[in-house]
Amino acid sequence: MNAHTERLTLTGAAGPIQAQRDAATLPAGMAARGVAVIAHPHPLFGGTMDNKVVQTLARAFVQSGWTAVRFNFRGVGTSAGSHDDGRGELQDLLAVVEQTAPEGPIALAGFSFGAFVTSHAVAALHEQRNIEQVVLVGTAASRFTVAPVPPQMHTRTLVVHGELDDTVPLSAVLDWARPQVLPVTVVPGGGHFFHGQLTLLRHLVARHLHSSL
Repeated sequence: MNAHTERLTLTGAAGPIQAQRDAATLPAGMAARGVAVIAHPHPLFGGTMDNKVVQTLARAFVQSGWTAVRFNFRGVGTSAGSHDDGRGELQDLLAVVEQTAPEGPIALAGFSFGAFVTSHAVAALHEQRNIEQVVLVGTAASRFTVAPVPPQMHTRTLVVHGELDDTVPLSAVLDWARPQVLPVTVVPGGGHFFHGQLTLLRHLVARHLHSSL
């Protein structure tokens, strides 16, 4: 990843939160663009911060000059607590933001269930924090009530979905995005986990991040 990875133990409402911070190796005198907090897929179906899509998002952010923070939701790995259908997980995400990026620019990203939780974090934070980027991948719109993206955030938001996703149908994401007139980037032939297409996904995210420099 061309990054220095640091293991963290943060504090959440349910107890300790296991996290990792990937910091880009930057030229002397150059600061990171901000902190990107990335949320993983459903904890009850094997989702962790080490998921390949989550790691791909972290790589894209690091290679674009961001510090990337991945973490395990409550009940996953060494994070305390138990699954809470998104409510407690939102608290976890907000606690991670507060402790790893108390000030300065932030980016919020998530995959699948993590994209659902991230959407609610955006809704909670956009009026009080400088959210420079939002990346939602495989957004679980058919399974959860995903929050709409605030209109002022649309140009900073990338939504990516696989054409052949059989976990979350593309039609469900389009039904969520359509009333907002929020563009969705479709990966032809892509499945939910983007098998064989993770490099493409990383390039799409990096291109979006660089387009706003």
